[in-house]
Parts: sequence; structure tokens; C-alpha cells
Amino acid sequence: MSVRKVVKEKYSKLASTERQDCECGKEYVSKIGYSSETMSGLPAEVLSVSAGCGNPTAIADLKKGQTVLDLGSGGGIDVFIAAREVGPAGKAIGVDATPEMIWRARKSAKTIGVENAEFRLGEIECMPVESGSIDVAISNCVINLSPDKDRVFKEVFRVLKPGGKLAVSDMVLTRDVSQDEREKLKTWASCIGGAIKLEDYLEKMKAAGFVGVKVESEHVYGFDELYYLLCSDSCGCGCGSDDVGQLAGMTGKSNVATVKIVAFKP
Repeated sequence: MSVRKVVKEKYSKLASTERQDCECGKEYVSKIGYSSETMSGLPAEVLSVSAGCGNPTAIADLKKGQTVLDLGSGGGIDVFIAAREVGPAGKAIGVDATPEMIWRARKSAKTIGVENAEFRLGEIECMPVESGSIDVAISNCVINLSPDKDRVFKEVFRVLKPGGKLAVSDMVLTRDVSQDEREKLKTWASCIGGAIKLEDYLEKMKAAGFVGVKVESEHVYGFDELYYLLCSDSCGCGCGSDDVGQLAGMTGKSNVATVKIVAFKP
């Protein structure tokens, strides 16, 4: 089964999970970098399907009136935060390949009364977005899932206005992995199946035309943190497998890191 198919199936299942009364969502997003103030006004139905690895809006430096694009918007958490930041004169657009997530995000937008947010069904390798129409593009633990990251970065470059900014939070590898390890990563595809080394990630951004590429932060996960993120029985993103249990009890640092990166279209 392809990584793309596994990803869609996993996120479809997550979108269909009803956990509105559970505190897991709030706990999870708090652990990955969202403050209580940032989460204010966001219902449990949005927080409970968050599957990111950071808060890209924290490094996006959004301004009133801007148009923001979120790649792989899921349940809409970053779109709703961005919509608040850019105000009524601005707009926040989310693109996601999972119909169930799009439906859920649109429903949440109506529930909380966000009028300057829009959700579009599409692949991040070929986005239904006009060229040169976006001020800031953000993404939260999604580009690593793509089997064609070069195309993703070229697409982002295409839709950004000159001077536009890309701000991402994503998962990368800290070293080369063996084929056996790679196969194991594929079983966790909804989170880290397509992760590559940080150096390669940055080179792909530069090859697409981005300048001013800068790593704002990097955190190498301990095995306990990685278990929390991947274990389907915890408040994590629900993308674990039977193999994820192997992480339980392991100590020290893993070979997976979460990074925040900014880059610009000249």
C-alpha cells in the first residue's frame, strides 16, 4: 500500500472519530506548542483532530489583511488561528486531500462563525490555488508525508506572491536510516513515513527557488515523546501501529526531530 493511501486512510479515520468531550485534544496541542491564549475560542471538535508537531503560526508573523494558505489543513486549527490573526480584511485558506477532514473543518467554521476561512479539497502537490495569490503559506507536519516534496515546494513557490513567506513545522530525520528502519517508518506513515534528513529538506526548499531559508528551532524527540505522538491509544495523532509499542520503555533520543523553518520567495 502506498504512503499516500495509508495517510488518507489514517486521517479519514481520525476525522471520523468523535472525541468532543475528551480533554486529549487540548492536552495534545498544548504539548506541541499552542498556548492557552492561542487555543482560546477553538472547540474540542477542532482540537481533537489536530495531528501536527508544532505551531507554524507562531513563526508566520501574520499581518492584518493578508491571505494565508495552510497546506494539509486537517480539522482547521491553524486556519482558524490564521483567520483570527489576519482579521476580516484577510483570508485563510486550507487545502487538504481528505474529504472527511474538509467536511469537518467546514462544519467547524460554521459552528464558531469564522467567515474569512475557506477549505478546499486537493493535493498539496497540485493545489487548487491561484498563482501569486498568497502572502504567507504555512504547514504543520504534512510536507514530510508527501512522496514528492520537490513538487510541493515548487507549488508553494508558485502560489506565493513575490516576497511571500513560507513557515513550516515538520518532522525530519537526524541521520540516514537503514531500509529496515525505513520500512518501520512506513508503518507509522500518518506521521513520519516520508520524513527525510533536515539537510535534504532544506536543499529541496532552496532548489524550488526559496531564499532566506532558516531553521528557527529544532528539537530531537526522546522515545517517550515519540511514543506519545504516535500511539493511537494516547492523545497523540492516532497514527500508530502495532510496531509503535516497541518505543515504549526505550530511553534516550530518537532519530526524529521536529523543526520550524521559514523561507521566502524573492
